[in-house]
Amino acid sequence: MAVTVKECLELQLLEVEMLLSMFPKRGEFSLDADAVPSIQRYLRGADGALPPQLEYRIALDVGEAKVKVELQVLLPHMYPQVAPQVFARSDALHRQQQLQLNTHLVSHISSLDAGDLCVCEAVQWVKDNSLPFLGNSKASSECAAEEVRVKETLHRMWIYSHHIYRQELRKKIFDCAKKLNLTGFCLTGKPGVICVEGLRENCEEFWHVIRYPNWKHISCKHVENIETEGSIESLRLFHSFEDLQFQAHGDYGLRNDYHMDLGQFLEFLKQHQKGHIFQILFGVEGKLSDN
Repeated sequence: MAVTVKECLELQLLEVEMLLSMFPKRGEFSLDADAVPSIQRYLRGADGALPPQLEYRIALDVGEAKVKVELQVLLPHMYPQVAPQVFARSDALHRQQQLQLNTHLVSHISSLDAGDLCVCEAVQWVKDNSLPFLGNSKASSECAAEEVRVKETLHRMWIYSHHIYRQELRKKIFDCAKKLNLTGFCLTGKPGVICVEGLRENCEEFWHVIRYPNWKHISCKHVENIETEGSIESLRLFHSFEDLQFQAHGDYGLRNDYHMDLGQFLEFLKQHQKGHIFQILFGVEGKLSDN
């Protein structure tokens, strides 16, 4: 019998309760205040769009030295039937070591039985296996570089926001994308949409930088992973990080009037063979005018 989205979301909430009991101290377990209530409202029988994907962070102390490692978790609506998006980061790790750690973490998660809750298992794995990656030896770095050159994965994130207006926020988005060698676009207005693509660790860092500490009306609606034996460059949809703007009703800068033209945005997505993303972002099927 097929497992429903509702059943998966119920299991996700059960796992959150377990994690809260495991990490009761302030700052150990962090998630958006409306994350659980939005899922609970959906489970009570709402027929509307799915709630945002559940996302949270777990702060871990690793080893006797209590090195700080943060585990970032993003759950697809069908988790645990599909694998979670889990990413470990630490200031004690060089970029190459962090990539190697996450490569092994993803491999471990993929070896677990589908349908089983596995975030608690991922937490324990990080606690038990992070120390070898925290060393600064040259041999460790060389081994990591050799291993990750075998295969690369293009990571693409589709991010929805209630609105994107402020110039300082837009500057932060574009500066971060440039720094991390990400391509994609930022669509300013109401609603706002961001797409970033590149190496997974860079996309995850971008999400971490722009999301925290206080952007509340934003969620990652969809994630794509495309593995290749060669370079990810040929898999990119975009050649740069674009400032995407369409004709809108009202004057720019008037928060209540600046609505983007969804029809033009749908046309843009279809030109990039991504028309189906429209329904994922907005909960409705996009249709172009015959005119």
